[in-house]
Amino acid sequence: MFIGLDLGTSGLRALLVDAAGRTIGDANANYSVSHPHSGWSEQNPKDWTDSCIAVMAALKASYPSDFAKVQGIGMSGHMHGATTLDADGLVLRPCILWNDTRSHSQAARLDSNPVFRKVTGNIVFPGFTAPKLVWMAQHEPALFARVDKVLLPKDYMNFWLTGVAASDMSDSAGTAWLDVGARDWSDTLLDATAMRRDQMPMLYEGTEGIGTVKPDIAAVLGLPEDVQVVAGGGDNAVAACGVGAMEDGDGFVSLGTSGVVLTARDGFAPMAETAVHSFCHAVPAQWYQMGVVLAATDSMNWLSEVTGVTPSELTQALGTTPEPPNDLLFLPYLSGERTPHNDSAVRGGFLGLDIAHTRNDMTRAVMEGVCYALRDSLEALRTTGAAPKRLLAIGGGTQSDHWVAMLASILDLPLDVPAQGEFGAALGAARLAICGVTGADPATIMTKPTLARTVHPDPSLVEPYAQGYARYCKGYSAMKALQ
Repeated sequence: MFIGLDLGTSGLRALLVDAAGRTIGDANANYSVSHPHSGWSEQNPKDWTDSCIAVMAALKASYPSDFAKVQGIGMSGHMHGATTLDADGLVLRPCILWNDTRSHSQAARLDSNPVFRKVTGNIVFPGFTAPKLVWMAQHEPALFARVDKVLLPKDYMNFWLTGVAASDMSDSAGTAWLDVGARDWSDTLLDATAMRRDQMPMLYEGTEGIGTVKPDIAAVLGLPEDVQVVAGGGDNAVAACGVGAMEDGDGFVSLGTSGVVLTARDGFAPMAETAVHSFCHAVPAQWYQMGVVLAATDSMNWLSEVTGVTPSELTQALGTTPEPPNDLLFLPYLSGERTPHNDSAVRGGFLGLDIAHTRNDMTRAVMEGVCYALRDSLEALRTTGAAPKRLLAIGGGTQSDHWVAMLASILDLPLDVPAQGEFGAALGAARLAICGVTGADPATIMTKPTLARTVHPDPSLVEPYAQGYARYCKGYSAMKALQ
């Protein structure tokens, strides 16, 4: 038996699978995000470990005989977070998360140095790890002086489990310290941020074992002795493992808290100016590229809070069949935007709001705006040479048939919707554990999910949505002019 752990922004998911990757059971635990100042986003790493104790207890209670056979653990986690430890391995401050924008000026300064884009293949975004440490050096110098190790969120979990400071290539690619083509830390980039190689975790491929669970932690978790832990990976790379997006052109679109359009690539083909992320995959000798929308279903969650109506009720009120866009436009820049604008300061809004517009009109506009933002990412990916012919549709937003149909027509691509079952990051993490412990070839383990259906673009809507997208593209400049 194997366990995949997916450390999300709002909770931890644990998936118990057998050696063939079949799901035995799952467990979940939630935690919160702190926003002590505008633009700040932090989390207490103890919340992660407490959640790990909770989900392991739940799995053991529900599946005692299977839990006793666990041989390996794989970990997926939200990327870019800065978890800083002192020389005793103690956490110095709350983890600064991926959607924290406090280090925007530091990121801009690093990005102005051409060597960063040349070595990493990426813009230095404010959410990346390196500018967070530069911010610490400027604003928390006493704490910065005590930094012995910087770990990404899932790597801190692995450190807690094993006592080994390790990371994998896919997660480390989002730090702005990794030579992404060479798959190694760059001393040049570390020097440019007053950091050292010994402050970095040791690097592994996502399928490689980093150690075994410490006896005292195994006792707390109720695990058998000598359970192996593999390096794992960043959430999107591991989600790609979960849905079998492993070969060049394989990809998915995710309607999650953030939105993602991702395609696997056989080689490293960055084009940083597009604001597309070019990262190492969680398996050896593979890379992937993705565009990121910072507020996808988060935009619907915001509308839900404002209106007092649940997201599912908002979307169900529209029925299942999309209509041509109306004149109400929504820009989903509630937390700034990554692809293609690299703008942490821009903010969203409704354009063309009329006294006659209804709650349903606002809901439809929010859904359209998120889809247009994902179209931005798809177009940016295409400029790098990526050419997906179809995409797998995943994420919580795909529970809305209306939203999936709208997205297919706006992207003008067929969208494959998986059948009910396990897929995504938790399964991908378990699959990495299977490969790491058994030596299985990832190609035989990381298969594609069974499909429920394929949603094709509606020919009658493709052109109206294309016109709506052209109008949306003008919205960014208009909004910036007002801010």
